[in-house]
Amino acid sequence: MFKILVVEDSQIVRKILNKLVEDNPHFHSVLCSDYAEAKQKLDSGEEFLAAIVDLNLPDAPRGEIVELMLSHDVPTAVLTGNFDETLRTSLIDKGVLDYITKESRYSYMQVIKLIDRLRKNLTTKVLVVDDSTTSNSYLCAFLRKFRFQVLSAFDGVEALQVLAENPDIKLVISDYMMPNMDGFELVKAVRQDRNFQDLVFIGLSANGNSVLSAKFIKSGANDFLSKPFYHEEFFCRVLQNLEAQEMLVTIRDSANLDPLTKTYNRRYLFEQGEALFKNEGRLGGLTVAMIDVDDFKPVNDTYGHKTGDHLLQEFASLMGDCFCKDLYARYGGEEFTVISTRDYAAVLDDLNIFLTKIREHEFTEHRLNLTCSIGVCAEEMQNLEQLVEKADARLYRAKYSGKDQIVDMD
Repeated sequence: MFKILVVEDSQIVRKILNKLVEDNPHFHSVLCSDYAEAKQKLDSGEEFLAAIVDLNLPDAPRGEIVELMLSHDVPTAVLTGNFDETLRTSLIDKGVLDYITKESRYSYMQVIKLIDRLRKNLTTKVLVVDDSTTSNSYLCAFLRKFRFQVLSAFDGVEALQVLAENPDIKLVISDYMMPNMDGFELVKAVRQDRNFQDLVFIGLSANGNSVLSAKFIKSGANDFLSKPFYHEEFFCRVLQNLEAQEMLVTIRDSANLDPLTKTYNRRYLFEQGEALFKNEGRLGGLTVAMIDVDDFKPVNDTYGHKTGDHLLQEFASLMGDCFCKDLYARYGGEEFTVISTRDYAAVLDDLNIFLTKIREHEFTEHRLNLTCSIGVCAEEMQNLEQLVEKADARLYRAKYSGKDQIVDMD
């Protein structure tokens, strides 16, 4: 779970931001009412994904809080009641993510949306392609401020090589005029590769005009920007294109995803698991782990189903951290499944790490401490269903013999 530092002297605004931040299962808000309290939090060594700050605080009325945040390398969004164009420009130039005025509920939602984008950016790879060292460095630094994983290339040929080595790149930002292979040829080459059908491609050019823009988009680009561009326009284009593509992927994959946890569902688990079994399972090269949240029913009974839903979302997120190389899914209720083709010892190590993470994690706004039980099967079986049944039987042995443990043999 990521910590979000909220620095705001208004109790009402603090409550609003606290509610909106805590509604996101990935976030926990840390509230401060003035500069001194925020400084104490930062000096204590606490790590924050981002900060949401007001400029006019009782002990820092001239926006000193921004300098404090940036000096600790905390991405900062300013949410203030006063709009000042000169100040806004100054803060953006200093490195503030955005300057948002408290005009309506939409303003508050906008800042939460920005913070959630930062979270997603931590695992989003971006490739910058520009033959100008200055322009390339500027774009890379700007994208890193928004916590993207940034790679760079200086022409289209080098870009294709980087893409081949990093097939999980989600966004390419490419200049038009480059040696060896220009931006048009690069986007055409990218679109011919089915592996990059979901890749977002944004073209850039210092010689921008409507004809060039149309040519870029007709070649397969998602968008086009003329240089020089304004800070906010660039980020808005990047954000909108990534969100649009993510929405298309979500729609396409909706039949395969569990609507609550956004992990794969049981149907997809068996569909893909059968394919893995054909290649690995008959030789004993497949590991199935059944994972169940211990004592989940009392959580629903005591705190309500909404809290239970948030808990499962957090649980699934932790699974993604530990088993990103494997096929994992929500099997049903509070039970999840992992199917892996990796070395059995490596999978077992990750399962033990996962047990520890669950023990140490404080779930939901109620800071609940939980454990889970795990049953594992990696023996040779006739089919995937037998592997799952054996792992499930061992899961129940783990639960009935004390919980918070792994059982991997009879």
